[in-house]
Order: sequence, then structure tokens, then C-alpha cells
Amino acid sequence: MVMNDVGATIKGFAERTDDQETVALAESLTTGGRASQAAAFIEAAAAGLNDSDKKVQSGCIKLLYEIGYRSPELIADKAGLFLGLVKSRNNRLAWGGMIALSTIASLCSEELFEHKEEILRAIEKGSTITQDRGIMTLGIVAGSGETFRKGLFGRLLEFLAACDKKDFPKFCEHIFAAVDSSNAPKYAKILESRKGELASSGRARVERLLKKVSSLE
Repeated sequence: MVMNDVGATIKGFAERTDDQETVALAESLTTGGRASQAAAFIEAAAAGLNDSDKKVQSGCIKLLYEIGYRSPELIADKAGLFLGLVKSRNNRLAWGGMIALSTIASLCSEELFEHKEEILRAIEKGSTITQDRGIMTLGIVAGSGETFRKGLFGRLLEFLAACDKKDFPKFCEHIFAAVDSSNAPKYAKILESRKGELASSGRARVERLLKKVSSLE
């Protein structure tokens, strides 16, 4: 595929009303050995984030994180770009950037740990999706090494202790990636202290995590 075709596809995001075309494109680019075409689309989409048309911006970040879901290694070198997006005033780019970071967190743990304060600020100020994917991102980073765990786990527990009860079960699940025998008691204490607030479905999710934690202690 020539670059003109790639550019036309990116510009075409402004005309789309259905994200399924973008999902299908991401699927096609990450299967069948299309690495060179995927690289061309990734670079065009990265450039398209600066387009004056917000619909183009939205399509571009959608394509990038859909590729990340399927082949995170293809967008791992864009971590700096996504870190910039989470501070964007355009909410679509902010939460889209955080989704993208969550797809590559295991591949870019050191870089993301260095920018943990920026991610935490984005979580504190961000939308529901930004918070969800931000906690997921930091949970993955914290679970990637002892230094990262020590630098992040306490902050994640603080967030867990204060978050809305409707979000508590999923945030517990995100943070479990960073639980080990040394920090399991503190994690379990927060789960025990808040499970009584939850509806039956949420309490069941927390109980499952507590069973997993008991095997670590």
C-alpha cells in the first residue's frame, strides 16, 4: 500500500460514524505479516493526532490503541507520545492515550515508572476511563519489578482506599498484578475493610481476590 492510500485512510476518519472499520483495520494490520504496512499506518496515525479535525484525531488514537491491544510491540516506541496525550485538554485524546499506555505497560515499565507522577496526576484529574486505564497501567508497571513495586504500591493502595465503591472491585483487580507475599497483608486489609460496602457481584469479585491473596501470604 502506498503512502497516499495510508494518508487517505487517516483523513477518512473524519467521515466515519462507525468505529468497526477502524477495529477491522487494526486487525488486518496485526495479522498476516503486514509489519511494514502497520508501521506506515502507525506513523500516519501518530502524525494525525495533530490534525485540526478532532474526528481525525479521535480515529487516529483509536487505531493506535486497537493495534496496541493486538500487537503492543508495534506501538511500544510511542510511549512518550501517549504520555503527552494524557495531559491533553481534549478528553478523547487523554483517555485514548491512557488506554494506549495500558496496552504497552509491560513493555515500557521503566519509562512509565519514570513518569509515574504525570500518570498519577492524570488519574486524579481524569475521566472514568482515564482512571480505569491509568490504574491498570500502574498496576502492570508495579508488578514488573521490585523497584517499581516499592515506588508505586503504596500510592496505589491510597487510591484504592479512597475510590468510589462502584470502581473498587475493578481497581482491586488491576492492582493485584503488583501483589506479592511482602505486600499482600496490606492489600488484603483494604479489601476486607471495604467489601461490606459492595453489592453482591462486586463483593464476589473481591472475595475471589482475597482467596488468591491468601495463597501468597
